[in-house]
Amino acid sequence: MGYSEQVLRRARERLQQAKEENARENEQHRAQAYARYPRLEEIDRELRRTMAQLMANVMRQGEDLFKSIAQLREENLALQRERSWILEAGELDLDDAPICSKCGGSGYVGSQMCACLRELCRQEQKKALTVLLGSGRESFDSFRLHYYSDEYQPALGTSPRKLMQAIFNICRRYANSFSLDSENLLFSGATGLGKTFLSACIARQVADHGFSVVYDTAVHLFSEFEAEKFAFAQEENRGLTRKYLHCDLLIIDDLGTEMTTQFTVSALYTIVNQRMMEGRPTIISTNLLPEAIEQRYSPQIASRIVGTFRLLQFAGSDIRRLPPER
Repeated sequence: MGYSEQVLRRARERLQQAKEENARENEQHRAQAYARYPRLEEIDRELRRTMAQLMANVMRQGEDLFKSIAQLREENLALQRERSWILEAGELDLDDAPICSKCGGSGYVGSQMCACLRELCRQEQKKALTVLLGSGRESFDSFRLHYYSDEYQPALGTSPRKLMQAIFNICRRYANSFSLDSENLLFSGATGLGKTFLSACIARQVADHGFSVVYDTAVHLFSEFEAEKFAFAQEENRGLTRKYLHCDLLIIDDLGTEMTTQFTVSALYTIVNQRMMEGRPTIISTNLLPEAIEQRYSPQIASRIVGTFRLLQFAGSDIRRLPPER
């Protein structure tokens, strides 16, 4: 999964910290056992010595080689039997179990990310989303349909409430069944209709299922592309935009609020086109109507967004201007 470098770095740091803590606990446990049974420390020291001699003798040549190896092996086995007796009598367990039985704490099984590191990535990504999304109240259970009028509107062919109920159901199913084969979504509508809220709900739930999710505003996203392009040799700005291209789900909020330049148009085309070619789902929310996307950006971008994204047209009154619930 395409976790960002920042998320992956923090997850690896946590795994390394856990390994070091595990090693410290094992060492403390061993020291307590040695203090209780000094002979145990002597045996472990002798086992290391006989093992080193055994390995050294394997490299030697001579007629006494096999005899020497047999003697060392017998001595080693005798020490192991005595060690086992002490451990059993003292009800001790000095086997230094790795922090993860599958990867040994490396985070990878072969070239594949281990479940232990993947879980840390999932946790770190949720933290990153919490920083971006704020209070954490965005959940499907807290979405309130009563904010939308239930009066029939001829232009919609239904009421805003029924329309938003349908959109809510689509978003919830999308989050619950998300996969790399999921469709692209375009949230379109005026300010304050719940586009940001529902996209945040999707982001949290998809991330909780273990997929890599990047959620960002259009303004900040394009500033990252600009920083990477014009920062030249500044190490901290290298690879800033890789996360937008390679994450499992990209959510761009408030497209159209940025200052539109030739550079932003080019960056948007790169994002949409590359993710579409690689089959990576994208969600875009915007105040722009579909026909305005071509006017603001380009026919090529409009054909990809309007032509390949599922349009969800939000309707109703600005929720932010409604009186608060009591």
